[in-house]
Amino acid sequence: MLPGQAPLRGQYAEWLASLVGPGRFGKLRVLVDCANGAASAIAPMVFRDCDINADFLHIDPNGRNINAGCGALHPEHVAAEVAKSNGKYDLGITFDGDADRAMFSDAQGKVVNGDGVLLMAARDMKAHVLLHNDTVVSTTMSNMGFEAALKRSGIRLLRAPVGDKYVLEEMINTGATLGGEQSGHILFRDMDTTTGDGILTALRVMEVMARAGKPIAELVGEMKVFPQRIENVNVREKVPLDQLLEVMQTIHTAEAELDGNGRVVVRYSGTEKLARVMVEAESEEAMERHVRIIAVALQRAIGV
Repeated sequence: MLPGQAPLRGQYAEWLASLVGPGRFGKLRVLVDCANGAASAIAPMVFRDCDINADFLHIDPNGRNINAGCGALHPEHVAAEVAKSNGKYDLGITFDGDADRAMFSDAQGKVVNGDGVLLMAARDMKAHVLLHNDTVVSTTMSNMGFEAALKRSGIRLLRAPVGDKYVLEEMINTGATLGGEQSGHILFRDMDTTTGDGILTALRVMEVMARAGKPIAELVGEMKVFPQRIENVNVREKVPLDQLLEVMQTIHTAEAELDGNGRVVVRYSGTEKLARVMVEAESEEAMERHVRIIAVALQRAIGV
């Protein structure tokens, strides 16, 4: 390291803080879960440099406790802490182990996932003429309620296959400046960034809240989330779905019954011998019924 050169993580923290600058976050008070991972050393530095009033959980990694019952993989834990704080916190923030994702909790303890983040960010960016072509890129897993809320704001949703690399490819192809996944991996292309960064996502969320003078619950409140369920089916082999006639029949029947008021997505995992069945519907009963029927058909056809 050259004389006078800050350690790399210090430089990174300074760079993150410089993207938004101090004094933009009003009087927000936040509870942050760093998942005993990469954010543990960085997030406190960034939040301090941005004058954010924050308390931190799970900032003591020991090489074995990363993501262990904490962080963005378990956002309900911070949500519960925020809810029982009796108004002490305006927002709960959770990062995953490598801190490329962020999930949130409103002051009442309701989890806000990547769909909610994309909705509030898209509206803010559109208002400030930063949302190129009034378009957001997400994946096949994003909820229909999210798409409907975007449409009411005059914003188009493009869906890419699951995976942040596919979201980025679609953003580059279309020039979109905002994209991401329901899991909390958000890509901001309106600034000097090329990948998802959970800490930056948190800063952007707080910036929107402070600028609007509204809690996150109000900023995402009109989004009616359709009941959604994902069922994993262990399979012997990944036969093209269009060759599985019984499975395709159950899918077509479900789509016909939902008639535009729900979605069916069946796909294979990219890394495991799994078929994933995702169904959204206006009612829990319809969702559960179609998931079960399609999963059973898959099990009969190619299940282990």
